[in-house]
Parts: sequence; C-alpha cells; structure tokens
Amino acid sequence: MSSPSLNRIAFQTIFTKEVLRFMRIWVQTVVPPGITTALYFIIFGNLIGERIGEMEGYSYIEFIVPGLILMSVITSSYSNVVSSFYFSKFGHHIEELLVSPVPNWVILAGYICGGVARGVVVGIVVTLVSLIFADVSIHSYLLTLAVFVLTSILFALAGFINAVYANSFDDISIVPTFVLTPLTYLGGIFYSIQLLPEFWQTLSLANPVLYMVNAFRYGILGVSDINLGVAFAIILLFIVVLTAYSLSLLRRGVGIKS
Repeated sequence: MSSPSLNRIAFQTIFTKEVLRFMRIWVQTVVPPGITTALYFIIFGNLIGERIGEMEGYSYIEFIVPGLILMSVITSSYSNVVSSFYFSKFGHHIEELLVSPVPNWVILAGYICGGVARGVVVGIVVTLVSLIFADVSIHSYLLTLAVFVLTSILFALAGFINAVYANSFDDISIVPTFVLTPLTYLGGIFYSIQLLPEFWQTLSLANPVLYMVNAFRYGILGVSDINLGVAFAIILLFIVVLTAYSLSLLRRGVGIKS
C-alpha cells in the first residue's frame, strides 16, 4: 500500500538516479550539443546567414537561435529517457519497481523529470553558446519557459514510449533517426514557412514540432508563423495523450512482462 511519503521517496530516488546518470558522463551528454550548436552558428549563421539577410525583421543568426535551442532540448530529453528506461529493461531493474508498492505514475514522473532535467541543463548550455554569436533579448520569459518545459516533457514521454517497445539497442535509434530528426529539421528551425509555396505551407502544419518551434520563437523574438493558442493546444494535447498511453503501457506491462 503506497503512501505520500513512500511516493515522494520513490520519486526522489528515480529522479536523483536519472540526474546523476547523465551528469556523471557530462562530456557525452552536455558538451556535444553545445559544440554542435556552435558549428551551426558558424556555418549557417555567419557564412550562409550573411547571404540570406534578414528574416521576420531579424538577422538570420538571431532568427535561428530559438530553433537551435529547442532542437537541443528535444533531442536531449528524448535521448535521456529512451536510453535510461531501455537499459533498465535490459538489466531487469524495472521489474523491481513494478513489483514494489509504487504507483505507475510515480515511476513515469521520475523518468520524465529526469529527461526534463537533462533538457534544461543542455538548453542552458546551448543558450550560453548562442549568446556568444547573437545578441538576443527575451520577449516573454514566462512564455519561453512554458514552451521550454512543456516541449521537454512531451519528448521525454515520446522517448519513454520508444523505450517500452524497443527490443534491442537498434530499436532506440530508429525513431530518432527516421522520425525525430526529419521532424525537427522540417519544423521551421532554419526558415519561416512563409517562404514555402502554399502546398508545402499546408503540409508543414501537420508537423507538431513546427508549433513548438514557433511558440518558442515568439517567446524569445516575438514573431511566429503559427497562432499561439493553437500551438499550446497541440502541445498540451500531445502531452495528455502520451501520458495516458505511457501509464497504460506500464499498467499492462507491455514490453516488460513476459
């Protein structure tokens, strides 16, 4: 029989384990996104950006700052949960949690918050790198923080679902390679969809990452191709659906119980 104190201890234990896990190998988990972002700024911002000129009233290097920050948050949050939960399955550690008197929502919350923590740390590192190349002021701190955290939660949940279904190490790299990467690169990080022909603009609206990137860009720069109300509605809808589905997978023991 679970109790509030037991749930709190269980959550703190899982969360602490997740944070220590990625911080222990910070050279592999925190540093690479900062280096990659610096390369993006050097190549796309300085070299190519000067030829492109302004976009939405900002220099090109300023325009891509929000997208690059959010892309690093998305990748980090997703990768942390998918790898951690999969290896918990592989090492048969997750069974100990499932047979303990800890509710499934506490287990899920621990892993998701661990993913969000890595997303926050990497996001801060990438933001600091961005400030070296671009002078960007925040349009709305509250809106920026809200999109930052909600997007991190969403992709941490997506990483959890991927880990549940993964049967091998290769399975946890298929979705990032063939789904996550195309969605992020085609999510308006490097361009405004207003530059696209009408058909491709309409098609781009089917990409959920587009709404997150534009909402985050509005929080930082004050410009967006997407209605903010619609963007938040889609983000929250995905979070609710993925949370319910994740809890259902845990309850049924999909990919865990044999």
